[in-house]
Amino acid sequence: MTDPGESGRAPTGPAESAEAGSVNAGSVSAESSGSEETGATAAAATDLETPADVAALADRVASEVEDVIVGKREAVEHVLVTVLARGHLLVEDVPGVGKTTLAKSVARSIDGSFKRVQFTPDLLPSDVTGVNVFNRRTDEFDFQPGPVFANVVLGDEINRAPPKTQSALLEAMEENQVTTDGTTRELPDPFFVIATQNDVEPGQTYELPVAEVDRFTKKIRLGYPDTEEETAILGRLTGDHPVDAVEPVATIDDVRRARRIVGEIEAAETVREYVARLAVYTRRNARLGASPRGSLALIRASQARAALEGRGYVIPDDVQAEAPTVLSHRVRTESGGTDGADVVDDALDRVWVE
Repeated sequence: MTDPGESGRAPTGPAESAEAGSVNAGSVSAESSGSEETGATAAAATDLETPADVAALADRVASEVEDVIVGKREAVEHVLVTVLARGHLLVEDVPGVGKTTLAKSVARSIDGSFKRVQFTPDLLPSDVTGVNVFNRRTDEFDFQPGPVFANVVLGDEINRAPPKTQSALLEAMEENQVTTDGTTRELPDPFFVIATQNDVEPGQTYELPVAEVDRFTKKIRLGYPDTEEETAILGRLTGDHPVDAVEPVATIDDVRRARRIVGEIEAAETVREYVARLAVYTRRNARLGASPRGSLALIRASQARAALEGRGYVIPDDVQAEAPTVLSHRVRTESGGTDGADVVDDALDRVWVE
């Protein structure tokens, strides 16, 4: 079996973007953002050649987002690492802590399109991916793209929808494409999903299947702001919403270039072995451990973390910084728990770099 860390240069995804669209059916709510709709002037593409250039780009985006998301620099960095690692993010938290604002701010800062889907029990898979509609004028079926045809897609309270609708995201997240009625359509590049999970009403939600959870590169919590941060938030929201003032500080092309640079960052054999041994430890000490997909996600996230530091190579510190948010949600404990944070912490304490 191929070592999960062998692919130092990972694929960048489809080169062409599909036209963004939305389906407003049933319980779907779709919102869009981007320079075409907001009137903001798109940032000029920059020449990205080195990890230091990627670090400067990430810092600009993080600073712009921080003007809206107060006191959440670490969470913003987790988002940027996930984007650069060509992954998707799961946010589990209580309502009202800024998850939608975070997603929309990131989309605006990179001049990307944004769609939001409110997951509900009556939501259908076609409401997410799109549907063919018969056109009487042409006597043909026209495809109406769903909300997944955007650069940044927010799946709000994804665990409120039944498994069949949740699974509509699986092919999109894994393959960057959607298949309807036998026709496969590529999604925009980049394509990034931020899904939120309601954890305060378990009796009114569906547990996410393990196969779907495994497709999220990271799982994080934003948490409540402290008194000083909440005071600042209240001051900023008394007038227009600050997300409307977010300006593009990068372009979609910048993100593509940055992803290519991150994919070329060196992960030495000793680092890859370290990641593999961490994954093996979780498998031996839990009912379900991290999968090889999880190991690959950890390598890619570590490459992105190295880029944020301006380095062209991965060090064990990068792996240790990323492992808790990359591996924990993939681990199921013997007691049936879904949070493997303790197992991952034990792995980081007991597994050493050789």
